[in-house]
Amino acid sequence: MTSVRVHADTPGEDTDFAAGQTTPLGIDVGARLRMAREARGLSQRELARRTGVTNGTISLIEQNKNSPSVASLKKVLDGIPMSLAEFFALDTSSTGQVFFRQDELVEISDGLLEFKQIGNTAGARLQMMLERYRPGADTGRSMYRHEGEEAGFIVSGKVEITVGAERRVLGPGEAYYFDSRTPHRFRNTGKEDCVLISACTPPSF
Repeated sequence: MTSVRVHADTPGEDTDFAAGQTTPLGIDVGARLRMAREARGLSQRELARRTGVTNGTISLIEQNKNSPSVASLKKVLDGIPMSLAEFFALDTSSTGQVFFRQDELVEISDGLLEFKQIGNTAGARLQMMLERYRPGADTGRSMYRHEGEEAGFIVSGKVEITVGAERRVLGPGEAYYFDSRTPHRFRNTGKEDCVLISACTPPSF
């Protein structure tokens, strides 16, 4: 399981969230924060509101993609509220969450592109998301590629999908499935939101 290190602040040190640091003790900060938040019935958005950080930051910490300093972690925990001692004493060995309310979905991005993930993908083999593409939304002119496979089902609206040399506009009831190593791009060229449900294995977003 990917884990992150919580590092102490020193004079002159940047106390913002830093990525890609691993603790030799294997402390899973992300799983602990999610467990503590859910135990209090808090959504990521509510915890963010209480602490003054963005809900995107909360999401990244819970995915173990950002490593908070001790001071930054304490600021987040104050919104629960919970002490650092209580936080590191949490038992994360129990079975993961099975059912999710809408406000418990992990918000990965918002704006023109809105992605909401089901659960925490740390150590998982599957990633499922509810995706919303606002009019004009585009995953980028540079085609995206990564290891794995992905599939999706269009719920409403239309989306233009380019996979390699193929391009097609899909609407409600239509679907896609392709090797993610093939360069691909999604964009909404219409005038209404497009909503789709996607799956990717292994998790890559």
